[in-house]
Amino acid sequence: MSAVEGRPVAFVTGPTSGLGAGFARTFASLGYDLVLVARDEVRMQELALDLKSRFGTDSQIIAADLATEEGREAASSRLRDGVNVLVNNAGFGVSGEFWTADPKVLQSQLDVNVTAVMQLTREALPAMVAAADGAVINVASVAGLLPGRGSTYSASKAYVISFTQGLSGGLAGTGVRVQALCPGFVRTEFHERAGIEMSSMPGVMWLNVEQVVSASLSDLRSGKVLSVPGIQYKVLTTLGRLVPQSLVRRLNNLVGRGRGRT
Repeated sequence: MSAVEGRPVAFVTGPTSGLGAGFARTFASLGYDLVLVARDEVRMQELALDLKSRFGTDSQIIAADLATEEGREAASSRLRDGVNVLVNNAGFGVSGEFWTADPKVLQSQLDVNVTAVMQLTREALPAMVAAADGAVINVASVAGLLPGRGSTYSASKAYVISFTQGLSGGLAGTGVRVQALCPGFVRTEFHERAGIEMSSMPGVMWLNVEQVVSASLSDLRSGKVLSVPGIQYKVLTTLGRLVPQSLVRRLNNLVGRGRGRT
């Protein structure tokens, strides 16, 4: 279904768990049909069935690996037909230090976290601009705003933030909204999949999926390009702009586990 044939359509990458699943559930509850893109077709089928039974949502499933050119093209081809909302959520981190990481894994991380975001946004925007309506939510991270929490992951999220902020200027007056969503630590499968030990992280630093998705959509409605959910992270990112960067890096290595994250 294209965006003009009936119900609005939200296109979500990485919807099988965590924030992606949270966005899929929320848009389904708001009356959207979905396009779901991930590698795990079984989990997407399970999600689609659940959302159909709960909300009457129709879901198109695209089983694709966004680390590959073929996977990105499979997703891009659907975006050219038009959607109302694109959520670039797919992404991953890598444990260990940069100089010990597998170069192929590092390249895959770059392709998913950066290349896919750029390419899918490029494919989605022409139809949105033509319709004078639409939204792109690019899931970045507080790690892209605060130096010292890993290297390649933080750098990839810094790209997403800068890319989105730059786009917002070009899209002014078109009716299309863009947002860089910058959550802190969220209770999802992310850290477990990356092999990052987080048991020592204070409870006050954790957010849940519902908090992050709700903050994102509220900020989108109010026109905020940079969305930082949680008062604790608003304070941290504000301080990060005011204090010397060397101090921010030291604090991140102490609190944010900057070592052991690539």
